[in-house]
Amino acid sequence: MERMERIQQMEEKLDTAAAAVQALEKALALYKKAPLQEVFDYYFSPQWREDFEANERGELPPNLKRGVLAEDTVYDLFTQNRALLEELRSLLPSKEEET
Repeated sequence: MERMERIQQMEEKLDTAAAAVQALEKALALYKKAPLQEVFDYYFSPQWREDFEANERGELPPNLKRGVLAEDTVYDLFTQNRALLEELRSLLPSKEEET
């Protein structure tokens, strides 16, 4: 491979990598602000059960957005979040790699 071609290819890869890092940085900032723990705490609380049952009895207005009362919605977010954290953890170097 010719030197100029190699440099051009590496420059493109650098640009791609830099864009990916910037996008992840923005996404991480948004993620840090997300009230995930509050949603999870509510979902596993007696208050959620009471709200869920009120919804089942038809006591809530039909135009009220209530995805948080759907059992699968919050649970799916919980499992998706856990998988994402595991994936991020897998990117960390292992103890052997650090030495």
